[in-house]
Amino acid sequence: MKAIKKKKAGDIHLTKEALEEENRIRKAFVDKDWAEIKSSDSWVIFKVMSEFVEGFEKMAKIGPCVTIFGSARVKAGHPYYKTADEIAYRLVQHGYGVITGGGPGIMEAGNRGARRAGGKSVGLNIYLPHEQKGNPYIDPDKLITFDYFFVRKVMFVKYSQGFIVMPGGFGTLDELSEALTLIQTKKIGRFPIVLVGKQFWSGIIGWIKKTLVSEKMIHPDDLNLINIVDKPEDAVKVIDEFYAKYLLSPNF
Repeated sequence: MKAIKKKKAGDIHLTKEALEEENRIRKAFVDKDWAEIKSSDSWVIFKVMSEFVEGFEKMAKIGPCVTIFGSARVKAGHPYYKTADEIAYRLVQHGYGVITGGGPGIMEAGNRGARRAGGKSVGLNIYLPHEQKGNPYIDPDKLITFDYFFVRKVMFVKYSQGFIVMPGGFGTLDELSEALTLIQTKKIGRFPIVLVGKQFWSGIIGWIKKTLVSEKMIHPDDLNLINIVDKPEDAVKVIDEFYAKYLLSPNF
């Protein structure tokens, strides 16, 4: 009986989601007059501007940081969670602050490790339909919540000295691809990108080599933008060695 009730509740939830999705699609095709378009677009412009202003004002003060990306679905106790926590802890010990997407999972682990080491713990959160909240390990004065993904991504790239990319889903792949594209096209300076988990990333790296490189969609040298490691100490070592070549230290 309980199983039947649970199934019915699940069916109702799916039906509600389907109706909401259909309404969103239909709304996109509704004709709007000029006044409605102008009013809506003007509001968006000012909202975007306000998010950039808040982000720039807060992030300009944080100093050298490394961003940790990864899945929001990983639970505490999972090996990926523990690895992210340890990487963040070691980054702080080496003089860096830590930036994450501010949510649960790998993001929480990154902020937790930074807090545990007594370093700067920054969270760039995003409003989502499921109401993602900032995790409790972010410094209160370093939590920023955005409506727009593209504004948030600007903050990641502009204020990070490196990216640590843990296993994750579409969002993680999006952030990785964004960073690689901006470096490849020289829209930003090069900074180290470290993928953690050789087994997890082996499939996509193999596809990049077999398909993108062989079909000349990217240059073989583009693969040099990516470092792949398994251990926390090796992830931090890549960051340190990159800046050591330029005689730079995070403690400036």
